[in-house]
Amino acid sequence: MTGGQPSVPGRDCGLCPRLAEFRARNRAAFPTYHNAPVPAFGTLDGRLLIVGLAPGLHGANQTGRPFTGDYAGDLLYDTLIRFGFATGAYGKRPDDGVQLIDTRLTNAARCVPPENKPTPAEIATCRNFLSEEIATMGNLRAIVALGTVSHASTLTALGRRPAHFAFGHGARHDVRDRVVLFDSYHCSRYNTNTGRLTTEMFQAVFSAVREHIDQNG
Repeated sequence: MTGGQPSVPGRDCGLCPRLAEFRARNRAAFPTYHNAPVPAFGTLDGRLLIVGLAPGLHGANQTGRPFTGDYAGDLLYDTLIRFGFATGAYGKRPDDGVQLIDTRLTNAARCVPPENKPTPAEIATCRNFLSEEIATMGNLRAIVALGTVSHASTLTALGRRPAHFAFGHGARHDVRDRVVLFDSYHCSRYNTNTGRLTTEMFQAVFSAVREHIDQNG
């Protein structure tokens, strides 16, 4: 499908029983939080799609906006602003005024999972929403997959076999006419604290994305 609006999970989506049960517990424990599937952020007309893993319990699950409220958002939004994919000043809240430019943020799993680990079955169930989202983005030129799970789910959503496209930080894969998949380690606090991912490494990926988009209209 191209054009129109992709399907989205409802606030009380019950497709994944474990996640629905975890959501119910979080609604009791944190009644002011969003505590629902987190919708994508940004335009469907964008040329760039960024696919994360899942909302963080005290990040997007709290604020209702992808990568907002935890460390991953600090690095991601700063990088997007630096390379012209966003404007404003990131303030860890959905009303901070940040606006994405030509870009959309989404997750492989829309609901927060226990211990930040969605199961393969949960990723597969939520992939229908990702597939429709990708199919709707008619101007798409680049996808950034943050981590191996997002990499594999995105490839499957595109009808590609993940085994044919090895994940590696900074790797790029031609996955569709004029569409390139860029891989990056996830911008989590764990990855940055352990040195697996540095700010410079993360920015290098988006520098390559910026160049690709600028060259491919």
